[in-house]
Amino acid sequence: MTNASVREFKMPDVGEGLTEAEILKWYVQPGDTVTDGQVVCEVETAKAAVELPIPYDGVVRDLHFPEGTTVDVGTSIIAVEVAGGAAPAQEEAAVAPAPAAEPEQPAEQPAARQPVLVGYGVATSSTRRRPRKQAQDPAAQQAASAVQSELNGHGAAPAAPAVPPAPAAPAAPAQRPLAKPPVRKLAKDLGVDLATVTPTGPDGVVTREDVHAAVAAAQAPQQTAPEAPPAAPAASAPAAQPAAPASYDSARETRIPVKGVRKATAAAMVGSAFTAPHVTEFVTVDVTRTMKLVEELKQDKEFAGLRVNPLLLIAKALLVAIRRNPDINASWDEAAQEIVVKHYVNLGIAAATPRGLIVPNIKDAHARTLPELAASLGELVSTAREGKTSPSAMQGGTVTITNVGVFGVDTGTPLLNPGESAILAVGAIKPQPWVHKGKVKPRQVTTLALSFDHRLVDGELGSKVLADVAAVLEQPKRLITWA
Repeated sequence: MTNASVREFKMPDVGEGLTEAEILKWYVQPGDTVTDGQVVCEVETAKAAVELPIPYDGVVRDLHFPEGTTVDVGTSIIAVEVAGGAAPAQEEAAVAPAPAAEPEQPAEQPAARQPVLVGYGVATSSTRRRPRKQAQDPAAQQAASAVQSELNGHGAAPAAPAVPPAPAAPAAPAQRPLAKPPVRKLAKDLGVDLATVTPTGPDGVVTREDVHAAVAAAQAPQQTAPEAPPAAPAASAPAAQPAAPASYDSARETRIPVKGVRKATAAAMVGSAFTAPHVTEFVTVDVTRTMKLVEELKQDKEFAGLRVNPLLLIAKALLVAIRRNPDINASWDEAAQEIVVKHYVNLGIAAATPRGLIVPNIKDAHARTLPELAASLGELVSTAREGKTSPSAMQGGTVTITNVGVFGVDTGTPLLNPGESAILAVGAIKPQPWVHKGKVKPRQVTTLALSFDHRLVDGELGSKVLADVAAVLEQPKRLITWA
């Protein structure tokens, strides 16, 4: 086939206005046959992990970037040979080979950036790749080897030779060891350099067993070497440093790249903290009756198969409070200098996942019945735990609940999600001595904290909302009269 039959699939904007995504996993390899709609890779954006389907039939010719690479939106990531037909002009230019003088660049460079989705632009920056290790001269390599040997606990570094060796030809850049993302994470957690591990997997891929074997090999000399006092330093040469004790961890620090969801969360929280003037108010409330209602609803046939827990009634209480105080459900438009009051509630629920904290929201939560709200909450939580939350599910939130009580925490001062005016933190529910009907009795008690944007929510409005939530949770029958 000629270049005219090669189609270049570009990194799409899988969210709203995203500029880049990291390739987490390839599901195909060069030579594989693909069909229209087949998922070829999984990428992680600043909002979610998304699977990308290929939009045509053909045979994979090349994967332009390895797993773990962050790629700009609009950059070609995979080339597919299509049976017959001519490729578009921009794709034909994209498959032109790069100049021979620049072997470090990807083989395919887009001649011109084109928007990949209608209404979305593309980033102007180039694709970022992890820096390659530069070749060192022999003396520097020996010094580095000595330092690494000490860090790994192999004892003293070898002394440098009296006569330096003859200059050698520059070494070729080291190739990145082949390993799957979970294996790379295991190696990072254990402080193992994958370049030093002997691979036993197919096609030279490092496996989990290889990493554990490398750790065992590094620890073996420490466990079997006899203890001996260090020798006095000689007059003619510096004394060798003793090996680190086996009980010491050679990797005293671990560096975790900030990217994807964690990077986006960090930027959003910094922007929120230094843009919106936060005010937080607290209330401690007796939720004994709410806990009894939760147990009753679990036995109700209308809630069969649904997840019923205190968060369900807390969410409903907040929706009732918003209905009674609609100005709390608003946002601040800095450019127009306007307050935008929302006549709908997209209720965000903060969820801790292996990929970091995400806040998907239930669209039009205000219009849902209690069973419908329970079904939506259950679906939201299970989808988040599976790491399948879509970018659209995390857009357009108006107010948020964060349940820190699941970690045994009494309460906190939550930061607002950008574009929202209020967030409710729910603390742990636990038995406490409480004055009830004139007597001190053990009651189920929790502490609520409401943070709000003081530019558009004053103390009176914030206090009314928090008091209404507390009143419903103390007397849940008010759901009938207030809702």
